[in-house]
Amino acid sequence: MAASTRVEAARSALRQQTIELPSWAFGNSGTRFKVFSQPGVPRDPFEKLSDAAQVHKYTGVAPRVSLHIPWDLVDDFGALARHADDLGVRIGMINSNVFQDEDFMLGSLAHPDPRVRAKAVDHHKQCIDVMRATGSKDLKVWLSDGLNYPGQDSIRARQDRIAESLAEIYAALDDDQHMVLEYKFFEPAFYVTDVPDWGTSLLHVMALGDRAKVVLDTGHHAPGTNIEFIVAQLLRQGRLGAFDFNSRFYADDDLMVGAADPFQLFRIMHEIVSAGAHAPDSGVNFMLDQCHNIEPKIPAQIRSVMNVQEATAKALLVDVQALEAAQLAGDVLGAHGVLMDAYDTDVRPLVAQVREEMGLDPNPTAAFAASGYAEKIASERVGGAQAGWGA
Repeated sequence: MAASTRVEAARSALRQQTIELPSWAFGNSGTRFKVFSQPGVPRDPFEKLSDAAQVHKYTGVAPRVSLHIPWDLVDDFGALARHADDLGVRIGMINSNVFQDEDFMLGSLAHPDPRVRAKAVDHHKQCIDVMRATGSKDLKVWLSDGLNYPGQDSIRARQDRIAESLAEIYAALDDDQHMVLEYKFFEPAFYVTDVPDWGTSLLHVMALGDRAKVVLDTGHHAPGTNIEFIVAQLLRQGRLGAFDFNSRFYADDDLMVGAADPFQLFRIMHEIVSAGAHAPDSGVNFMLDQCHNIEPKIPAQIRSVMNVQEATAKALLVDVQALEAAQLAGDVLGAHGVLMDAYDTDVRPLVAQVREEMGLDPNPTAAFAASGYAEKIASERVGGAQAGWGA
C-alpha cells in the first residue's frame, strides 16, 4: 500500500475512532497521602457529564462517559441520561464498586459468608438496573478480593465462589448487555489477589458465555510485562472487551495514557490495528481510567484523548506489506525498522487535519483554554461538596 493510501486510510479510521471517558476523572483524586482540591470540580454526576462533554466538544471522539456506582448514584437515571443526550454525549460502561463497603473487608464475590456474597451480587444487579435506565450495554466488574495471609481462606474455594457469583450476575443481564471482567496484579491484597491476571479473568469469562470478555488496564501488570502480547492473545480468542488506558512508572499510578511510555502505547495500538480491532464494530471499547491529582481535569482528559489518537495514527501508518515481507524473509532489523518508521512519524499535522475535516479546532487544548469554561465553572461551582473518591 502506497504511503498516500495509508494516510487516507488513517484519516478515515481516525474520524471513526471513539474513546470513552471516566466520570471519576473529573473529581478530586490523588494518593493515600493527599488529595488536592481544585476550583470548579463537579459536585454531582450531572456536572461531571457537563465537563466530559467539553472533552468531546473539542476532540470530537469522546461521546461516551463511564459511570461508577455508587459514586454516581442519582435519584433519576433517566434524567441523567437525558442530560447526557442534551450535552451531545451518552452513558457508557457502568462500573460496579464492591471495595468500599465495610462488609467487603474479606472479599465480595469471593467472601466466605454467603450473606456478603449475596450483597455483592445484588449490587451488580443494581448496576444492571442502572444500565437499563441509562441505555448502557456494558457492565464492568473489578474485584479487590484477595488474601493478606497464608491460610486465611481457601484459594480454590474463593475461585469457586467467584465463578458462582459471576454466573448469577451474568444470568441477570439482558440479551443485549455485556460484562467485562478486569484483573489486577496486586493491591489491595498482599498475599493472594483473586483475579490477578488475564488468564484468570479469561477462564472466568469463557465459562460464562460469549457476552463476557476481559478488560485490560494498562497499569495492572508486573514490571516488564509485555502487554501487547496479552492484547494479541485476547484478540485471538475474541475475548478482549475493553481497555482501561492509563500510564504508570512503578505500579498502578493511573497517570495520563502515553505519559510514561508512549512507545508501549504505540505497540499496543499496532496489535489492535493489525487485528482490525480499532474499527467501531469490533466490540473492543477504548476507555480512559485515570485520576488527575496535580493537573487540571478537563485539559488532562483532552490531552489523554489526543495521546491515544496519535498512537493510533502511528499504528495506522505502518507499512503492513513491507513489515510482513521483512518478517517472512527473516529480516530482523528491516522489520523493526518498518515499525520505527511509523512510530517516528510526526502525526500531529495529520490528526489536526482530521479535526478540521470534522469541523473542530485543530488544537483542542488551546481551544478549550480560550473558551473560558474553566473560569466559568470555577466561579459558578461555589458551595456544596466537590466530587472525589466515594462521590
